[in-house]
Amino acid sequence: MIEMNRRDLLRGAAAVGLQSLVTRRALALAMAEASVPQAEYGFAAVAPRERLLLDFDWRFALGHACDPARDLGYGANLEELSKTVGFDFATAKFDDSRWRSLDLPHDWAVELPFVHDEALQSHGYKPLGRNYPETSVGWYRRGFDIPAGDLGRRIVLEFDGAFRSALVFLNGSLMGRHDSGYTPFRFDISDFVNYGGRNIVVVRVDATSGEGWFYEGAGIYRHVWLTKTEALHLGAWETHVRTDVKPDAAVLSLATIVENQGTAAADATVRWKILDAHGRTIATARSGPQSVTPAGNAAFKARARLESPTLWSPETPYLYSAVVTVESGGRAQDAERVAFGVRTIAFDAGRGFFLNGKSVKIKGTCNHQDHAGVGVALPDGLQRYRLSVLRDMGSNAVRTSHNMPTPEWVGACERMGMMMMCETRRMSSTADGLADLEIMIKRYRNSPAIILWSMGNEEWALQNSPEGAHIVASMVRRAHELDPTRPCTAAVNGSYEGGVSSFLDIEGFNYNLGAIDAYHRSHPRQRLVGSETASTICTRGIYETDPLRNWVSAYDVNHTAWSELAEEWWKFYAAREYLPGGFAWTGFDYRGEPTPYGWPSINSQFGIVDTCGFSKDNFFYYKSWWGREPVLHLFPHWNWAQRFGEPVSVWVHTNLEEIELFLNGRSQGRRKVQPLTHLEWQVKYEPGVIEARGMKDGAVVMTARRETTGAPATIRLSCDRDEIAADGEAIAIVRVEVVDGAGRVVPTADNLIKFAISGEGTLLGVGNGDPNCHEPDKQPMRSVFNGLAQLIVQASRNPGALVIEAYAEQFPGPELPRTRLTITTRKSPLRPAVA
Repeated sequence: MIEMNRRDLLRGAAAVGLQSLVTRRALALAMAEASVPQAEYGFAAVAPRERLLLDFDWRFALGHACDPARDLGYGANLEELSKTVGFDFATAKFDDSRWRSLDLPHDWAVELPFVHDEALQSHGYKPLGRNYPETSVGWYRRGFDIPAGDLGRRIVLEFDGAFRSALVFLNGSLMGRHDSGYTPFRFDISDFVNYGGRNIVVVRVDATSGEGWFYEGAGIYRHVWLTKTEALHLGAWETHVRTDVKPDAAVLSLATIVENQGTAAADATVRWKILDAHGRTIATARSGPQSVTPAGNAAFKARARLESPTLWSPETPYLYSAVVTVESGGRAQDAERVAFGVRTIAFDAGRGFFLNGKSVKIKGTCNHQDHAGVGVALPDGLQRYRLSVLRDMGSNAVRTSHNMPTPEWVGACERMGMMMMCETRRMSSTADGLADLEIMIKRYRNSPAIILWSMGNEEWALQNSPEGAHIVASMVRRAHELDPTRPCTAAVNGSYEGGVSSFLDIEGFNYNLGAIDAYHRSHPRQRLVGSETASTICTRGIYETDPLRNWVSAYDVNHTAWSELAEEWWKFYAAREYLPGGFAWTGFDYRGEPTPYGWPSINSQFGIVDTCGFSKDNFFYYKSWWGREPVLHLFPHWNWAQRFGEPVSVWVHTNLEEIELFLNGRSQGRRKVQPLTHLEWQVKYEPGVIEARGMKDGAVVMTARRETTGAPATIRLSCDRDEIAADGEAIAIVRVEVVDGAGRVVPTADNLIKFAISGEGTLLGVGNGDPNCHEPDKQPMRSVFNGLAQLIVQASRNPGALVIEAYAEQFPGPELPRTRLTITTRKSPLRPAVA
């Protein structure tokens, strides 16, 4: 057995290769954020308010969308459907001992097998929908105690998101229903609670109907909370801080709403305390007293001034916070802490985008919310990891395609310096559609990361219609009422005259490079943004397109009929001052929408990185021209035994001045680097080494090598950290590499690796970035794809050691010796949680 620790990995870093170092650098960035608790993202509870995590120790079972007998009897008749009380499955007498135990977040869709049904293609061939009733409904159940002393307080059950159509029951009674799979929802359960005793909450989640045309998952895939306040309390997501930046100060406009759910009027005062990033009080304010009527509310406003504030930007993502306290009767009744930043944004029709008065190009990516191994149920640490990968590429912005994002994604962006185009799921002015928009804006309007609100994406039936114009006009009007500080856009394609485009502050262009200049000439005062660009397609580590295997060459030469190459779109946007930049489709590969092939492909190949976050070669094109560090990336690999003497296309992505390429010590020519392009050679293959030497001012400053490797000899496990918190939430992302006898990753390896997880932790999921892989995401085994796989593990709540072993048996490939990686789980403070 081979024992590995971080010291061994550092000693062997020279053999790991640039791609591995890129991922490790991203993981190191994520480590800096690892200690940030979720409750810090946006709105945090301050005493006397309590906000308790309700993620642990749930029970789960599949129901049935058509057969009440297999769905806990729910809906057996019209009387059953119309009642609001008397649901025995939500009482203590119900036996759930045969149900599965699990923690949230949870996505049961990722656990289902792939099914070759073309009706399921866009959702990743997972059996959800009316044709699959036995796997489209899930039931969650949990018991918890409420102290007798809480009687008189308001008890609220909060869900950050569940997909989809959630029915919530408590102690035998129906609390309500929420259909959207992307917006948070909450129920005041105060009148139904058993104070001083046991309470049972049950959630029926019905994923029979989807909302999008991509993988959306199924289940309670975001956090759940139990919040306790006094009867006089702050309204949910009603506190906001607006900043007016002056030459030497910032004036803060502070506002909130106080609600009174008591039986008598209450005289209330609101106090504000502004804290810097170190928690020091730097300003205070007070809103004068008001009487708040029973079952009523009142708005409170105040102003404060910050002298010489630190401005938020991608380079300096500095956050302040406002502690807001409601006082009545001489004591605090409720309080919360709201994070905010100080910065200015401006879009100009002729000069692009300005942040804090400085011209900034938006170097963005669009991203769905799923990841290898876990589907849409991402633990908080995985959100930070994904953002770190994009930041390491030089990206400074993300678009939340095509839905309201999680608080953790927004919080990571504001803390790690990533701007955001925040998009609602539905382009609709119905009561529900506007409610979705409203809750998104209220929830996130304090975040300095958000620079644009998006009203939706490519609604073809509305884009050029009078109905579309009316709908978007209503949406934009409501958005401006809630937040007059940010412009509204939409991701528009095909038609930009009339309809939806009539009322947008900023016209979003999806693709259509050939139409942009003409549109700008005819609409010189219209501000623009590249809402969706690129859609370059490629498979990581593949350098010959093979339709029989559903593989696409990783050279930047492939795109769909409607889209552009990475080099094409960025050269176009970078050359035009009036264009502020754009968002490439996509940062990560994602489940569903398999493109350019259908079955057996089960995910897209649009990503700049794959579903695990492993870099494709285009990553280094963007890193060269988006980032600030010197870059020298050489590809392809140099294992071409069947192509001896044949020409191989050798590319270099770099931002240096000149490159000389060598094959086994012989020069293949020196080339000067033209901005925003790549270099290319045709080299007759012979085994050995290709080497690129990068020069600046005539001197070699960087080298990159690709060596012909030997056969697979062992497995190398590496991790982003030596230890993680023993809090039941922290994760470690383990990189799995098959290497030869010299420690070099074998770039064509496809060995099936088996894992054994022991000690204080569990396996969350596995992946390899292969768009055609049908291996289960939750089993302790995975084939490496072109030498790489990924393992995600999560700590228990007990300190100790989490041990990961990896090995390959002789069948179906060569036997590889057992390798072990140990991660310490350290004793750490636990987030306040329901026992």
